[in-house]
Amino acid sequence: MTLHPNTRILPSADVAESAVIGDGSSVWHLAQVREEAKLGRNCIIGRGAYIGTGVEMGDNCKVQNYALVYEPAKLGNGVFIGPAVVLTNDTFPRAVNPDGSQKSGHDWEPVGVIIHEGAAVGARAVCVAPVTIGAWATIAAGAVVTRDVPAFALMVGVPAKRIGWVGKAGLRLAETEFGWQCPATATLYKEIDGTLGEVPAHD
Repeated sequence: MTLHPNTRILPSADVAESAVIGDGSSVWHLAQVREEAKLGRNCIIGRGAYIGTGVEMGDNCKVQNYALVYEPAKLGNGVFIGPAVVLTNDTFPRAVNPDGSQKSGHDWEPVGVIIHEGAAVGARAVCVAPVTIGAWATIAAGAVVTRDVPAFALMVGVPAKRIGWVGKAGLRLAETEFGWQCPATATLYKEIDGTLGEVPAHD
């Protein structure tokens, strides 16, 4: 196991020897981090959370209590995974094959969820692989994501639908004559063909 001086792993956590845990990261009680998983710097893995084999996480990620991050998920820097979130990996789940024999790891191909920088997935939401969640998007608590999510999108419901936009501060953007504006930072965003982008300060 690759550990750094400021890494904290609680005695009740189960961390594979081949896992890489970044400097300053914490793995809390009863969490499991599987083989070949790679966690960046200053990540927090909450109580009872599961990080699957080969999952990749960037720096400053938070995976809250009892969340299930199945392989081959990839999380960018600063991603938030709320309590009891599930990132799936099997598009056509079955316990057995058509002939009744028990399925093994060789009988199916895992597919992953990709979450880009700064995005947040609320408590008990489910992301059904394969999907990609754009940077700084917010998935509301209890939502079920079944298709790709654009950057800065605010997604709610089952199946999840976009009801607005959010900024990097996480607050819903307000529409103004100049574009979409963050109430916390006053940052402006422009929407072009269903895609939102931050307006550079000098524009």
